Amino acid sequence: MKVFSLQAPIYRGAWLSSRLTAQTSQLAAVRRDALERWRRARSRGLSAEEAARAVGASRASLYRWEKRLEPRSRRPHRQRQPTWTSALMRKIERLRADHPMWGKRKLAVLLRREGIDVSVSMVGRILTKLIARGVVTPVPMLRRKLGPRRLRIMGQRHAKRLPKGMKPIRPGELVQIDTLFVNVAPDKAVKHFTAYDPVAKWTVALVAGRATARCAAALLDKLIAEVPFRIEGIQVDGGSEFRAEFEDACRERNLCLFVLPPKRPQLNGHVERAQGSWRYEFYGVEDLPSRLKPLQLRIDAFAHRFNHTRPHQALGDLTPAEYLSIISQEIAPSHMG
Repeated sequence: MKVFSLQAPIYRGAWLSSRLTAQTSQLAAVRRDALERWRRARSRGLSAEEAARAVGASRASLYRWEKRLEPRSRRPHRQRQPTWTSALMRKIERLRADHPMWGKRKLAVLLRREGIDVSVSMVGRILTKLIARGVVTPVPMLRRKLGPRRLRIMGQRHAKRLPKGMKPIRPGELVQIDTLFVNVAPDKAVKHFTAYDPVAKWTVALVAGRATARCAAALLDKLIAEVPFRIEGIQVDGGSEFRAEFEDACRERNLCLFVLPPKRPQLNGHVERAQGSWRYEFYGVEDLPSRLKPLQLRIDAFAHRFNHTRPHQALGDLTPAEYLSIISQEIAPSHMG
């Protein structure tokens, strides 16, 4: 049960107190267990020193734990007392009310402009005190949108949220697809669709003028037709180009489609790294045509070099084609079979 009338500092204080209590209880339990093992070893004829070595603690610590299991507080006897005045605190409170999104550094500058010599750290300590009292709202709380949070609901879709910790172990189990925006000319931008298998390091790419679901579905057809292994699942981010026709194409081909959680681009790290290779090894060094059909021919040539010539350190300096030939006896028949 959560009491909504309590303020955030009370929640933070209760959380910190419960955490410290849990840590103290765990440490006391560890000490109690060490004492029991130490006494048991002594009852079997070992000396106090030999039993302490067997337990893994010093005799002094064990004797001290016999007197007190709970660790003593490390709080200093003499705490640092505030050196600011109540007038300064009221001044900072008024400034923060006038500039609610400003932090300690900006407020310290305003104070210096008025002839008040105060350090940035002191302004920060005063703000912390005011926040604890509930008279000042933290900036992160102000940045949140008003009203309840909106949750993204997948609904009745073929796509499913990517399960936590899911990682492919065989080629084609989970191919990552993403979009790269590239300028092949000062006034010509293209949308580069990249499909990348994180196990075999195999890549397939398609270039288009727009990032649409129909183009993403065309990449899916190209992927199934060209890869030498069976495709079982697809992983994409939440882009609109991976819905509509693309999702229907995955459903028709009986492919599992997984969508990343919001704000988790690191889960698509393999295809992001592959797109870095496309950006720096292909688009960054070659003189490319601006028309899509000639550009697609050059892209297919680079993909062939990437899959059959370029060594990959993650594969032990093998090419993806060499790696697949080694594990071919473990790979299921491809879609073309």
